[in-house]
Amino acid sequence: MKQRGVSKFGDALLTCAAMGRADAWTIDNGCATGIELMESAGAAVMTEVLQRFGDAKRVAVLCGPGNNGGDGYVAARLLRERGVQTVIHSFGPPREGSDAAIAASRWTGPVSLPDSFAPETNDLVIDAVFGAGLTRSLPEEVRAAFDRARQTGCRIVAIDLPSGVNGDSGVDLGGALAADVTVTFFRKKPGHLLFPGRALCGGLVVADIGVSAGVFRDEQPLLFENGPSLWRGALPKPGTNWHKYARGHAAVFSGGRHATGASRLSAMAAQRAGAGAVTILGPADALDAHAAHVTSIMLKPCAPDDAYDRLIELKGCRACVLGPGFGDLPAARRIAVPILEERAETGLRLVLDADGISAFATDPRLLFDAARASGEVALVLTPHEGEFARLFPDIRESGGMSKLDKARAAAERAHAVVIYKGPDTVVAAPDGRAAINSNATPALATAGSGDVVAGIAAGLLAQGVPPFEAAAAAVWLHGEAGRAAGPLAIAEDLIGEVGPALARLLD
Repeated sequence: MKQRGVSKFGDALLTCAAMGRADAWTIDNGCATGIELMESAGAAVMTEVLQRFGDAKRVAVLCGPGNNGGDGYVAARLLRERGVQTVIHSFGPPREGSDAAIAASRWTGPVSLPDSFAPETNDLVIDAVFGAGLTRSLPEEVRAAFDRARQTGCRIVAIDLPSGVNGDSGVDLGGALAADVTVTFFRKKPGHLLFPGRALCGGLVVADIGVSAGVFRDEQPLLFENGPSLWRGALPKPGTNWHKYARGHAAVFSGGRHATGASRLSAMAAQRAGAGAVTILGPADALDAHAAHVTSIMLKPCAPDDAYDRLIELKGCRACVLGPGFGDLPAARRIAVPILEERAETGLRLVLDADGISAFATDPRLLFDAARASGEVALVLTPHEGEFARLFPDIRESGGMSKLDKARAAAERAHAVVIYKGPDTVVAAPDGRAAINSNATPALATAGSGDVVAGIAAGLLAQGVPPFEAAAAAVWLHGEAGRAAGPLAIAEDLIGEVGPALARLLD
């Protein structure tokens, strides 16, 4: 995704309402007028059209009655001035006196009704109907026009967002026209990164049109696109006087003899994330299986009834993973609760994954109360869709909430950092901070992949990285590992790529 003209908080994501406030701040503080912003937006669209689709036989601009339509009028006029055959189809006149009305008045060509829109295969269509702020289904005449565009297979450029995609949730409200390229302005919105909006946007260009970043002086952002600028400063810097325990000690609880693979993946990932020491705790026969596969990872026997005691005996242990391949749900509850309740004394942080999450499905309040008893945030939850539904069934079923909203609500309820996994993973903290990840690849859809990201998070937590930053970094590093490992990667391949991805950030 290409981004231009970013400055402070370049990775911030703005809701539709926040973007409106940024526009208003820019205008109210004399940085630009509304029509100047609209002219710049139309010029940015024109530039992308000429650069990418200069072979188009004709450009048809579909203009709505609002500011999105105003951007379309400007783009159409500038294209026509450059000799491009351009036609406009209007879905309603702009409000009198508005910036869109000024833009429409500067268009001297004909304005046709939607019924006359008859695109051909070699045409380019600019979708300037509604943009990001739509909260209702598309009108029938818009759907019909979009259907005609689909049937011809002509290329599509969307302004701000494909009309019909909600800018805050990424939800297709019905009938959105998938774009080849979407041109948006100042900062991305959640709907650009959350599915299905992300897929419907095609290539995404963020253009600088003169909106001022001064708005961030009054309104510090809490929502970001996940990336190193968000958490790189929290990563540990290697010291010449370090020893293995100074670097951080992470522990992973193992399942039984025939379920050791998942915990081993987590342990190896914690190592590659920089933990100086990693210990696997589990039944003696399970450790025999681990011993055949690991060399530098330590092994410590424990039984379900003394697992917590064996954990706190580990020298310098700061973080642990519970759940991958664990199997014994009652034992998982007996281990997790004291880890959180005794956090003030032990300093331990817990990454709860897989069976560790499912262990609390019948009584999630037990987990949430323990997490709050720890005071500061000490719990990282890593649910996929099914596990999220088990722990937060009412939130999961709330039809009016986006994935971002759900992750934030879950984080606040659980007093935990929540990694709500998927192709558009959301990382959310109880204080409202959140990050939407965008570097995942299909390579991550492989058995054991989730165990790897849990291990990375624990490895970073063990080195003193705060929970939100550790979780966000783990998700991003996981995505980078998937890219490097290739389309047919397995979980073991991902582990080998975590170290190089992290090392590039420590230079």
